[in-house]
Amino acid sequence: MNLRKSLGTFLFVILLLGVVVAGNRSVLAQSSSPAPADVQTDKDDDVNLDTQLYLIVATNQEVPNEKLPVALESLVKQLRTSLPFKNYRLAATLINRVKNNGRLNLKWIGGPLGVTPAPSINPSFNEFKVNNVKVGNDAAGQPVVRMEGFAFGARIPIQTGVSSAVASNGPAPMAVFNYESTGLNTDISMREGEPVVVGTLHVGPSGDAIILVISAKRTNK
Repeated sequence: MNLRKSLGTFLFVILLLGVVVAGNRSVLAQSSSPAPADVQTDKDDDVNLDTQLYLIVATNQEVPNEKLPVALESLVKQLRTSLPFKNYRLAATLINRVKNNGRLNLKWIGGPLGVTPAPSINPSFNEFKVNNVKVGNDAAGQPVVRMEGFAFGARIPIQTGVSSAVASNGPAPMAVFNYESTGLNTDISMREGEPVVVGTLHVGPSGDAIILVISAKRTNK
C-alpha cells in the first residue's frame, strides 16, 4: 500500500515538473523571439531643397571691387582675414532645386573666371554635380544638409603668350590663351541655410583664386 502510494506521488511530481518546464520553455521562446519591426515612413522623402552655389574670384589685381550679396557679407569678412586678397567679386550664382536623396548635375559656359593681364572674351567651361543630397540632424539635433560626391570642375582660359599675328581690330598683337583644368571633389556636411566655403582653387599666373561657396535649405514650395 505504501509502495503504491509512493509510486503515485512520484509520478505526480514528474508530471508536474514536465508542465513547469514546458511552460518555462514557452515563456523563453516568447521573450527571445524578435518583436516585429515598426513600419516607419521617412517624412523627408518628398522634401525639396534650394541650393545656391557662389563662385567668388579673389584677386590682387586692380579691378573694381564689386558689392557682394548680403548673404555673403559675413562670410567674405572672415575670408579677408584668412585670404587677404585686395578684391573679391562674384563671378557666378547658380540656383538649383533638388529632391531629398536626389542628385544634381549642371554644366554651363561662362565668362573668364580668373583675372588675366589682358582682357579676354574666351569663355570658361564649368561643371557642378552632387551624387546625393540629404537632409538630417547633427549630434546636437540641429538640421544639416549632407552632400556626398560634391564636385566642381572648370576649364579656364589662361594667357600663355602673345601671337605675332595682328588682331583684326587694330595693330596690337593678339594674346594667346590655353585652357587649363581645375576642380575639387569632396563630401561635405553643413548647417541648413548657412553658406559655407567648400574650397579654394588657385588659377592663373597672377595668383587669383576661385572660392566655392554653397548653401542649401528646405523649401515648402
